[in-house]
Formats: sequence, structure tokens, C-alpha cells
Amino acid sequence: MALLDVSQLSIHFGGVKAVQNVSFSIDAGIVYSVIGPNGAGKTTLFNLITGVYTPTSGEIRLDDESIGGKSPNQLATRGVARTFQNLQICMNMSARENVMVGAHLRLDRNLIKAALRFPGLKRRDAEMCEEAAELMRFVGLEKYIEARADSMPYGALKRLEIARALAMKPRLLFLDEPAAGLNPRETIEVDHLVRKVADAGITVVLVEHDMKMVMNLSDRILVLDYGKKLAEGTGEEVRKNPDVIAAYLGAHA
Repeated sequence: MALLDVSQLSIHFGGVKAVQNVSFSIDAGIVYSVIGPNGAGKTTLFNLITGVYTPTSGEIRLDDESIGGKSPNQLATRGVARTFQNLQICMNMSARENVMVGAHLRLDRNLIKAALRFPGLKRRDAEMCEEAAELMRFVGLEKYIEARADSMPYGALKRLEIARALAMKPRLLFLDEPAAGLNPRETIEVDHLVRKVADAGITVVLVEHDMKMVMNLSDRILVLDYGKKLAEGTGEEVRKNPDVIAAYLGAHA
């Protein structure tokens, strides 16, 4: 049984059919990429699955449980995490505090305990602080553990977002263009990090325009065009698909 199963998923914004009857399934433990030209509906598809949008029609199932229309926080408790195209970093906080935000569902949020500073609460906060530092080491940000977020370079902030998502302890991680705006060296670092995350047993769903990264990492690839499923398969199958070539290069080319 697939970890994630999407069936005939659609969303309409007025007369605009942003995603139309898209179906696919994702097995646990793989890297699954979603590609397509600009405006193909890739981020909209992410937003539907991760609870930002409510589908117009269709079904989304996680471990055979229907999750369509559930809120992002409800999905977070089920092990679904994501990053966004544009940075969502709290610049007035430290890097480590940003990572700890991702673990908020696992923290004791009892106001009375917090006000009285119960020893158990202080101990748990200290453990979470060290866990955040360990996640920063995992994503290659050990030199920024004590840094403020607003002092970090853009490439490091992209990896900080991944660390924050990992603090949720997800089993399904959606990465929306993690290499966008990065230089070649930073792109290689993110490429290696995505593989490291997948090797740790987390299923990764990736939207990315860097085709070298996509072909290097992906076990399966879904191609969208104008909100519709154009093709699906391995990197080799997708690379040779004439419809994919036409969508990216133009039919004449």
C-alpha cells in the first residue's frame, strides 16, 4: 500500500482550473519529484496536499486515511511537513529558535507549568534546544548554531527551513524549490542534504526547476502541464517522453 495516494484531484479558482483530475501514488522511503513549466500547478498541488487549499474535488489518502481538506496543523500531527518557495524564517529570532519552532507540537504548552517553570518543563526545553542544535549539524549549519537568523546568508537560510521541518519528525516531507536562488555550490549542498534526508527514512516530495538535481535524486517523477498530469515514471522514462520534451522545448523543437 502506498504511503500517499492522490486520486482525481482538482481545484478551481473561479474559471481557472489550476489542477485538473491529477492522480498518482507515492511509496514510502522514496524521493518523488513534481516538475513542469512555470504555471503548471506544482505549488498548487503541494498546497492541496498539505492543507493550504481545500480541493474542489478528488481524494487524498495518507496511509489509507482520507486527509483532503484537513488543516496544516492536523496534517503535522500525522507526520506531514513542508517548506515553501519563499523563505518563512523568523528573522527576529536565533537560528536555533527557528528550528525549535518546528517542534512546537512535541512541547508541553501548559500555561500553568510554563508560568511556574516546572523542573520537567525546563528539562524538556533544554533537551529540545540540544535537539535543534543536532538538526542544524545534520543540515550542515553547525557554525550558525549560536547565530541570529538575520545574520545568515540566503543559502544557509534555505537549509535552516529544512532543519525546522525536520524538527517536526515528519515521515513525509514536501520541499518546494529548495535550490531556488542558490549558487552551484549551494545547490550541490542541498542536493546532498535531500539524499541524506531520504536515506534517514523520510519520504521526500520535491518541486524543483534544477533538472540535474531532479534527475540525480528522484526515484519517480510526475510531470504537470497546465494543471494536468502529462507523464509519470523514472527519470529515464520522463527524459525520453515526447510529450515532456514538447512541453519544455515546444513541439517544433
